[in-house]
Order: sequence, then C-alpha cells, then structure tokens
Amino acid sequence: MEILRTSDERFQGLAEYPFAARYLEIESGAGPRLRVHYIDEGPRDGEIVLCMHGQPTWSYLYRHMIPLFTAAGYRVVAPDLVGFGRSDKPAAGEDYSYARHVQWMSAWLEALDLQGMTLVCQDWGGLIGLRLVAAFPERFARVVAANTGLPDAHGLSAEMAGPMRTLLASIAVPTVDELGARFREPSGAPGFFYWIRFAAEQPDFRVSELMQITGRHPLTPVQRQAYDAPFPDDSYMAGARRFPGLVPIFPDDPELPAQRAAWEVLRHFDKPFLTAFGDSDPVTAGGHQRFQDEVPGARGQHHVTIENAGHFLQEDQPEAFARVIIEFMRANPHSG
Repeated sequence: MEILRTSDERFQGLAEYPFAARYLEIESGAGPRLRVHYIDEGPRDGEIVLCMHGQPTWSYLYRHMIPLFTAAGYRVVAPDLVGFGRSDKPAAGEDYSYARHVQWMSAWLEALDLQGMTLVCQDWGGLIGLRLVAAFPERFARVVAANTGLPDAHGLSAEMAGPMRTLLASIAVPTVDELGARFREPSGAPGFFYWIRFAAEQPDFRVSELMQITGRHPLTPVQRQAYDAPFPDDSYMAGARRFPGLVPIFPDDPELPAQRAAWEVLRHFDKPFLTAFGDSDPVTAGGHQRFQDEVPGARGQHHVTIENAGHFLQEDQPEAFARVIIEFMRANPHSG
C-alpha cells in the first residue's frame, strides 16, 4: 500500500480553523501504518461530542460548531477519515473498502479509549459512525444522525442486483452541472447512480465545486481553498472518488451481512437517538424515518428538520444544528 500525505503547508493559515492538529498512528491492515488526524478541543473532563464528517469533506466542516460546543462545556473530538483532510491517503482506489474504513476508525477509537460519547454524524460519517456504535455500544451515550443512513439494500431482492448494475453501467459520466441537476430533479436512474459514475470517472473532480451542488449558500474563496486543501492533485483523491461506489445499495454487496448485523444492534439501542435532517437535502431525504421507526432510543425524542439546510447542514446552518445538538444533550443527561 502506497501512502500519500498532504503537506502541512496546504493547511497553514486557514481562516476560521484555529484548532491544534493532533495525530495518531494505526495499523493499515496492508503494510505501512496510517496517520489519522483529529481535533480535540474543550475541557478534558467535558462530555465528548464525536463529530464525524463524510465525503468529500474533512473536520473543517465542523469549524463553526466546535466553539459552540466547547462554550457549552463539551469536549469535541473530530477526526479526518483516512483519505481525507490531514489524515494519510492510500494512493490506490482498491486500498479502500467499507470494511477497512470501519476497521481504521475502530482502531483509532479504541486507541484513544473514548467513552460516554455523543456521536454527531453526517453522510459517510454516519455509515462509519453508526457501525462504530454497533461495534461499541457501551462507549456511546447518545447519537445524532444528520443527513445520513445505514444502507443495507433494504427491500431489494437478490434478483435486482444484475439490472441495477446494468443500469449503472449505462449512465454516461455527468459533468458537475449535470450531476447537480440530477440531484435536484431526479428522473430515470436514481441521482446517486450519477454520483457514483461522476466520482469514479469525471476528470474534473474538485471538492469545492461538489460542495455547491446541494449547498444553500455559496462558498467564499477562502472556504473553497480550505475544502480543496487536502488534495494537491488527483493522485490524492482515491478515497474521495471511491466512497460512492462503496455504499452498499446493491443487494449483492459483500458488506450487507455486516450492515444487517449493525441494524440488529441498533434495534436494541435504547440510548437517546435523534434525527436532524436538512429540509433541502436531495441525497438523504426521507432517511430519517427508518431510524425513528426501528431504533428504540429514537422514540419520544424531539426530532428536527433544519430549515434552509442542504446536504452539508454543518456549512449551511451550523449555529442552528449545534443548538439542536446541545438542547438534545441537555434534555437527555448522561448518567455516566
């Protein structure tokens, strides 16, 4: 496994991101060790808010929320997933799998021995974070699921795998504008199929452009620079390009047994569980309902739809999102 590491110079002087860089090395499972970057801010004895990002972002996504959490007395831990941010980046697409991502973050979590956490997860932060909850339920006090899911090809028969993959292969690689249109006004094939094709094969793959597809507010030049900082060129983007194709939406996906086992754990998870989805997210719209229906801890909670928020609600409505989480934590005190 070849490992790439983005130069620290790419991250120097980033506006709105004054947090100290912390690193932990973990086993990669395929040769060299991986260095995982994370933020650890706030009082050491405060309850831990574990903020997990998705694709194609990094912990910078939570920059406006972190000070609000620490001001409320909480300790915030926000890692960069392997392949993203300041964490190491395996160079080949085949280096990445869903199982490896879970393995990597499990090793990171156990090494830090974090306990009593409130998970805040969005996009792939939920696909990985909820697997951590299923693997280590005793470490978590609460969960906030936002614009995310735990896909397991629910309701699809095995016979549908072939036609679904044929449909995916028939789709022409879209431009970024075409991709945005497919998400806003889906017709024919699901918009996510276009996202898989785009991420895997579109030469013009710029993270700052992708952030605008479902966002409610334009990014400033400084913010665009920050989101592009982890990727000096396309050779660093194997993880970002690989993620959409790893989502287990096909009924023959090898990760389905692990996903369904995780759902079995969640069906017995009775600790407080909140859904907070954006009202303008075309990617995960409606995904909150399964959590509310199947997770015992979601019953009786004041679930929230955050207004004027697209897929990256941490970027669109950080103050409102942070306020929802703080109120949820205070309304559901952790006994220790």
